[in-house]
Amino acid sequence: MRIGELAERAGVSVRSLRYYEGQGLLASTRSASGQRHYADGAVARVLFIQRLYAAGLSSRAIAELLPCVDAPSEEHSVAALERMGQERAKLDAHIADMARTRDALDELMDTARAALDPDFAGRCFRSVASGFV
Repeated sequence: MRIGELAERAGVSVRSLRYYEGQGLLASTRSASGQRHYADGAVARVLFIQRLYAAGLSSRAIAELLPCVDAPSEEHSVAALERMGQERAKLDAHIADMARTRDALDELMDTARAALDPDFAGRCFRSVASGFV
């Protein structure tokens, strides 16, 4: 399939596909006129790449994981597992940061509500206190 069809079927831009090729994440062949052609499995690969990007992986990290997908072997699997462990640790740290940010926003929202409703603080106290009775 040609680049436009792949872009449409995968729901990405043509520019993204060219970027993926430039990063070594996606391969194409060229026709005699220079047009890119992709194998039928390219849609699944692009969707997989998109999932990895959405999870926060960089193109470099994705490139390090793809050999395990393309040519599964003990060597590739060990390297991929190590890299995935590193990426998972980064995601865990990011999730913890996001949770702290969410908690800080909750506190700010409570403060704003209290400022808007003088009785809010009393209702909150009664609600919390009722859990101890």
